[in-house]
Amino acid sequence: MPQTSKHLIWDLPVRLFHWSFALTMLGAWYTSGQEGKYIEYHMQLGYLALGLLIFRVCWGFIGPKHARFTQFVPSPIKLVHYLKSIKQGTASPSPGHNPLGSLMVLTMITLVSLQAISGLFISDDVFSSGPYYGSLDSETEKLMNTLHHNVFNYIWLSIGLHLLAIGYYWRVKKQNLVVPMITGKKSAPEVSPEDGISSSRLVLACVVVIAAAAFVYWLVVLNAPEITEYYY
Repeated sequence: MPQTSKHLIWDLPVRLFHWSFALTMLGAWYTSGQEGKYIEYHMQLGYLALGLLIFRVCWGFIGPKHARFTQFVPSPIKLVHYLKSIKQGTASPSPGHNPLGSLMVLTMITLVSLQAISGLFISDDVFSSGPYYGSLDSETEKLMNTLHHNVFNYIWLSIGLHLLAIGYYWRVKKQNLVVPMITGKKSAPEVSPEDGISSSRLVLACVVVIAAAAFVYWLVVLNAPEITEYYY
């Protein structure tokens, strides 16, 4: 019996981003509690999340085919057609993200961006404060504080929906979405040889990682304002 050929769909940088992002979210959630014992780690994880997001956004424009936003972000018409095909049971497998999966990617990028950026401007009034705390007016700081303490609930909701979708595809559609995100490869009938990518563009990815890390360092260390506090 001939073996089914597999084709590289998810490049290594996207896979590393995916699992690093998941671990970062888990770590950020754990270190946000514990009565402030791990607040410094929480802040470092926030900076890491910001760096990962910057990398992913850049990679969404210059990475391999299935990593690019132009490849997987659906138009409203395409999304409607996909929803109709699901209802009719005629939806065909997508080599990369399907339209609903694409919306989840965009949702997570938006939510975690709000979470990470708002954290730069707030203080817990006890243990630590973000590098830009005190640089905004009080009303804007209140908004940032509200965002930081509430957006994570929506992040968890999105994660829950993501896990439910994985379970649905595994049990109902008999498609394993986890293994391809580890190996990077999918086989027929989900993909054809034309769907595969030739390489992961690792050299370019390393350049983007260095640039993202340098930008975060500049943002939170070099460019952070020195706020003078006055005590009366």
